[in-house]
Amino acid sequence: MKILNTQLPDVKLLEPQVFGDERGYFFETFRDAWFKQHIADVDFVQENQSKSCKGTLRGLHYQLQQPQGKLVRVVSGEIFDVCVDLRCDSATFGQWTGQYLSAKNHRQMWIPAGFAHGFYVVSDMAECLYQCTDYYAPTDEHSIKWNDATLAISWPIIPEQPLITSDKDANANRFSEAVLFNSPSNIASVAKQGDRDGI
Repeated sequence: MKILNTQLPDVKLLEPQVFGDERGYFFETFRDAWFKQHIADVDFVQENQSKSCKGTLRGLHYQLQQPQGKLVRVVSGEIFDVCVDLRCDSATFGQWTGQYLSAKNHRQMWIPAGFAHGFYVVSDMAECLYQCTDYYAPTDEHSIKWNDATLAISWPIIPEQPLITSDKDANANRFSEAVLFNSPSNIASVAKQGDRDGI
């Protein structure tokens, strides 16, 4: 497994070695001992799968009391996967990274606990799998508006393609209103430059 850095040091892209021939291909998607040695000493306790149509934008989601680290990959289609550092004591607080994950490039993105996560579907359909380090807790779920002006995420919105979001995501909090990790009583406004590391 090849490790690719992003501009957020704690967020990693993992690229497997793919073995292909006339029959198709084979590659290893996860090895616990390797992951703990090279990426993060965590245990995954839940795996989720989602299917979304083109133009769907999910996020930005996070849990505060039961924070989830996530290992995200795509088994069909392509997404622009985004995470935002919400740890107030982090050197990259308020910064984001966006990465294209697809069934073609086989890349996975490791998003540690303390980040908000979301994605936008750029293919006709996309199916995502993500392993989580804690269980989903509906009463602990928080959201930040995907188009928050302070975060200024450069989503690759497809012109003339209807944007599909849930009512919850459409009415999410602004970044300045959000409850954050290790948050002091007053969070100064931040304007961080995100990155868009394409393929």
